[in-house]
Parts: sequence; C-alpha cells; structure tokens
Amino acid sequence: MSNNKYTTQLLKKAFNSMLLIRKFEEKAAQLYTMKMIAGFCHLYIGQEAIATALKMVSSQDDSFITGYRCHGFMLAGGTDPNIVMAELCGKRTGCSRGYGGSMHMFDPQNNFYGGHGIVGAQIPIGTGIAFAEKYRQTKNICITVLGDGAANQGQFYESCNIAKLWDLPVLYVIENNMYALGTSLERSTKAIKLYKRGLGLEIDGQQVNGMNFFEMYDAAQNAINYVREKQTPFILEAITYRYKGHSMSDPAHYRTKEEVEKFKDRDSISLVKNYMTENGMITNEEISVIEAAVKSTVQAAVEYSKMSKDPEISDLECNVIL
Repeated sequence: MSNNKYTTQLLKKAFNSMLLIRKFEEKAAQLYTMKMIAGFCHLYIGQEAIATALKMVSSQDDSFITGYRCHGFMLAGGTDPNIVMAELCGKRTGCSRGYGGSMHMFDPQNNFYGGHGIVGAQIPIGTGIAFAEKYRQTKNICITVLGDGAANQGQFYESCNIAKLWDLPVLYVIENNMYALGTSLERSTKAIKLYKRGLGLEIDGQQVNGMNFFEMYDAAQNAINYVREKQTPFILEAITYRYKGHSMSDPAHYRTKEEVEKFKDRDSISLVKNYMTENGMITNEEISVIEAAVKSTVQAAVEYSKMSKDPEISDLECNVIL
C-alpha cells in the first residue's frame, strides 16, 4: 500500500465515515431494545468498508440503490444523520417522513433511491435508473447493491440480461455476508462464486475482500471506472460479514461465537486506524477527537428524533392518489 495513494486526508475521511456508521448502528440497536424504533431493523455493523469505499470513489451524480440494510449507505453518502435517525424512529422529520422506517429510506437529493424491503426488488429498479442515464446520454452510472440471498432471485438474472443486451451503465455490487437470513451460502447456492453469475451473459466480474478498506477502495474504483468508460454492466462481489443477526429479531444461533470473532479480527475500522497510527498519519489524540465528534453527532441525532413530532393521521393520505 502506497502512502502517496492513501493520503492522510483520504484515510481520515474513511475512518470517520466507517466509525459514524458503526456508532450510529450501535445506537440504533440500543434504541430498538428501548422500543424507540419499531418494526424490522437491519444493521450494517461489520460491512462499513463497502458503502464507504463505494461512496468515496463514485461521482456525486452517480445513483445508488440497495436493499433493506440501507442506513450505512445513507450516512456514507452525506445524508444528515438527524433525518436518518428520525426515520428509524418513525418521525415526520425523517427522510421518508416516518413512512418507511429502517427498511425504506430515500434521499433523491443525494441520488439515493432506497432502501427496499422486498428481496431483490431494487435490482430491476437500479437497472432502470441506468437505462435513464444512457437515454439522457450522461456519463453517470447506477451502483445497484444486493445481498448474496438476492443474487438467487430471478430478477437479478433478468436485469443482468437486459443490462448487457442494451449495454447499460450499472454496477451490481453483491454484498456477500455469507448468510441469507439464517441460511448459509453453501446450503442455498451451488455456484458460490457470485461474481461469475454474469459470465454466461458476457458480463465481467470480480471478487474482493469487502472487509479490507484498501482492497475495497481499489476494486470499487476500478469497477466504477470500467462501467463508466465502457458503458456496460459489471459485477463486483464483496466478501463481508455482519457482526449482528440478520435483523434485530434474529439471535443468530446458526453461527458460532468463534466464527464471529474470527471476522471481527479482520475489522475494517481497526485496520484503517492501525495503518494510520503505524505510519505516523494520526495521533491518539486526533483519534480521540474524531471518536468524540462521532459520538456527539450520533447523540444529537437521538435528541433530534426525541424532539421531532410523530406523523399525523392526515399524513395517511399524503402522496397517495385516492
């Protein structure tokens, strides 16, 4: 790894982004147990390097769309943590006015189009967004994120086919955290190298360690440049791991403590922090300042949510054609 490429400014930004996601999600878990957050809640803890790297190397005009494990992408993309937390708590000040909660977050101003609760539903939508970019003759692309479970859905194959047939600028990112809810990849999937799913359609792909920020950054940059320059789809499979259950209601008894600890030893946040420390790019005092600032940001988001109003009954008819 070259210090010329991974500058202090770049790594501090990555460290701050990943730490914000981690602490935000840990606080969300706490609020869920306090019943301040209701419904389903899927945490991004352990997968922070993927959203952070993708956001850092993409263009401001590129679009993102993902499934229901979406809070991390909102935060990495610069959405105000206040309105993300308010949405989790079902408040009118939330990014979806309290309608969507954890699973259906949107921020069109930052080109983020969800947050989708149906497994794989985001894939054809993301492909359609890429079609719109090609139709408008822009150089923007759509980063369409899905899980290993969604990779077995029919709409993924259908989307890949039309994306290659029409040469659409879409990057399919498979976040392979090895479990579709409680079913391991090996139990549900014969061909487990998911980045090869497009080879029959002549779509190139690559597998990367999604828990290593440096490798994820390089792979994301190369994949995005490939799609933008060639105006054709690409599949990037990021091997990662969620430290928590599939959702807050999942005790994750299908995994051993030893397995979880093994992946925690590869933690992306610790990797970047240790790299900066060992190379004299940051001091312990600076780390403490960043950690304190992140903690303050998350706590401010909680207070903002507590002060925000609940939706009114009249809001039921808002944005609905009767």
